[in-house]
Amino acid sequence: MLRHNLLLIYRTFKRFKSTFVINLIGLSTGLTCTLLIFLWIQDELNIDKFHDKNNRLYRVMENTAQADGVDTGAHTPDLLAETIIKEMPEVEYAIAVTPGNLLGKFTLTDGQTATKAVGQYVSSDYFKVFSYRLLQGDDSQVLTDKHSAVISKSLAIKLFKTDQEVIGKTLECEILGFKEPIIVTGVFEGTPANSSEQFDFVLSFELWKDLSQKFGRPINWDNHAPNTYLVLREDTNLDTFNKKIAGFIKEKNKESNVTLFTVPYSDQYLHGKYKNGVQSGGRIEYVHLFSIIALFILSIACINFMNLTTARTSRRIKEIGVKKAVGASRKTLIYQHLSESITMTFLSLALAIVFVELLLPQFNLITGKQLTLTLEPKLILSIAGITFFTGLLSGSYPAFYLSGFSPAFVLKGKLTTSFSELFVRKGLVIFQFVLSVILIVSVLVVYKQVEFMQGQNLGYDKDHIVYFDIEGKVPENQDAFFAEVKNIPGIVNVSSIGSMLMGHSSSTSGLSWEGKNPRDVVEFENVPVNYGMIETLGLTLDAGRPFSRDFSTDDHAIIFNEAAIDVMGLKNPIGKTINLWGETMEIVGVVRNFHFESLHEAVKPLFFIVNPKHTMKVMTKIEAGKEKEAIDELKKFYGKFNPGYLLDYKFLDQDYQAQYISEKRVGMLARYFAGLAIIISSLGLFGLATFTAERRLKEIGIRKILGSSRFGIVYLLSSEFARIVFASIIIAFPLSYFIATQWLDSFAFRIELKWWYFFSAGLVAFMIALITVGMQAVKASRVNPVNYLRTE
Repeated sequence: MLRHNLLLIYRTFKRFKSTFVINLIGLSTGLTCTLLIFLWIQDELNIDKFHDKNNRLYRVMENTAQADGVDTGAHTPDLLAETIIKEMPEVEYAIAVTPGNLLGKFTLTDGQTATKAVGQYVSSDYFKVFSYRLLQGDDSQVLTDKHSAVISKSLAIKLFKTDQEVIGKTLECEILGFKEPIIVTGVFEGTPANSSEQFDFVLSFELWKDLSQKFGRPINWDNHAPNTYLVLREDTNLDTFNKKIAGFIKEKNKESNVTLFTVPYSDQYLHGKYKNGVQSGGRIEYVHLFSIIALFILSIACINFMNLTTARTSRRIKEIGVKKAVGASRKTLIYQHLSESITMTFLSLALAIVFVELLLPQFNLITGKQLTLTLEPKLILSIAGITFFTGLLSGSYPAFYLSGFSPAFVLKGKLTTSFSELFVRKGLVIFQFVLSVILIVSVLVVYKQVEFMQGQNLGYDKDHIVYFDIEGKVPENQDAFFAEVKNIPGIVNVSSIGSMLMGHSSSTSGLSWEGKNPRDVVEFENVPVNYGMIETLGLTLDAGRPFSRDFSTDDHAIIFNEAAIDVMGLKNPIGKTINLWGETMEIVGVVRNFHFESLHEAVKPLFFIVNPKHTMKVMTKIEAGKEKEAIDELKKFYGKFNPGYLLDYKFLDQDYQAQYISEKRVGMLARYFAGLAIIISSLGLFGLATFTAERRLKEIGIRKILGSSRFGIVYLLSSEFARIVFASIIIAFPLSYFIATQWLDSFAFRIELKWWYFFSAGLVAFMIALITVGMQAVKASRVNPVNYLRTE
């Protein structure tokens, strides 16, 4: 029976070649998109899931009550990890980790050459908590010494040209201008691609405490910097534990306004966004978005199959009638047609796998991932399941529709196209183009929002600014270094800053001012700078003046942004004083609001103070058009000033663009997938138009004999499809408006939705459909009526 069905399937495909080719291309394209998206989603869902203790591994989060709501973050007190494990029996392990992006790159020196690497300060149980495989060293011993360091295999090769026999080797580690000797006590394999944390080495958290003290930052319950991770015991109830630790910090610091809670560590990559203390999205939104896109595209491909199969009914109807007349049951016919559709989808799958292999390198380039199509059992089952479901979905309606005809009506030739058949077919085409228009609108909105973000006036001049770490001799000789740099041709200005203008770095609520409600807690971004930083960044002063060496009291001066002045409610703030960490500071300037975080966030209160010792980055403004020459000269001077150090610089505007890499990738992928959705929809429309023209050739011949013009024939064949597509566009507009609005709500600063976004998307879909149908209509209008009427 199976052999017989396969033979029937082969003969059917051979008999209806055009339908077979259109269905094969449409389904294989749909499956290609689905498989690519499936690989991407699978990778996203597997981030951070590789740790052995994943089901018991949690991250401690903080909710900070402020005057304008609740702010959620992961920076916790330095003392939290070592204290919580002593006082909470539910905790098996507790570790503190300073994230690799907190301080920037470290400089490691072996006595001759300096190497840049990303490092973290971690507690001694780090490798018991996280499953980064140690190649050399014992996870209980590698971080017990204050000066111990565990490096990755790749860093060992970079430093010592080998990863063997490196235990015991000594290096000099430099960060923030402070140098410490470190001893290699272990080597780990490295961080896998599916780890959200990417770093080259780890140091003892005890060394971090020393560094903090040197930097003038006391270790207490007021200062929050590291992340805290917990491994809870097997029988711990998470809800009960979260209630228990909520007030843990308040018990240690009565004035604290922070409450604690824990979340699964591996959830943070996808669910890292919080709004007013409640989890409200994150990268999971993109997972949902692309899941919907995959479903859209696969649905469009399936609809093509359904429409073309049911449209060909008249050419297979007698075959079905004869089979039913000689005793074939409806169940047998359903099985036969479903077999055809499932066979077609598996043929399409074979072609789709070839396409995926060819497209994966480019897809990886766009997504920034390292995806591979490895046919392991789990993946094979998933792909087979998707394909089988696609076959059932695409073949279900034709199978039940074709098998339901009465053999008597079929063999007497009394069967006509029913209203329900036409309604379903038109409804499916409408559904196709609704999805296509929604995708086009979405692509356009994403593109315009990304364009808006890239071109937004940030309130400071990010162009032609080069920055690099303060290291070597620079920290102790900043004035001399800056003076020499300013003499380099093309260098307009130079200064230093304590944090990057690319997101939250360091904040404090330790300010008080006249009229402040003592119960209100307001967090201010704290940015220490050197003289000349306001000018280097091109910040606009709304009142007052920048910091200047001409004023000997500027070491007790402060400059706020407008948001800070607004939240403090100060009128005529210049000359007024505030209290910062117990010291009186005079307000000497107010800068216009500027975006120091991404445009997802509203502008928050911020202040600048002069504190060269706490600056970490050198900012250099270069004259437009002279970047290459100036940087070449800067490299030469830097090599002489800092022997053994290489100038590792970046452009500020490039870092700004990198903040929106996710949106760019989403926009680019959506653009490709929307294009494919339109192509698949048009392919189905092309098949339907071709078949419609074939069925009406005799009608067209009669009309031409009676004097109908070519234009009249083209209009006759095109108008029905044009009405269908037009109806699709009308339905798609409110749906696409709702979806676009929901996505834009994640940005504090966003574009306004304009009418022409929707009109353009509808026009594109309409014109593509019209051209697709029009080509067949024009072809049909050119037929010689004699060839089709001679049998009448």
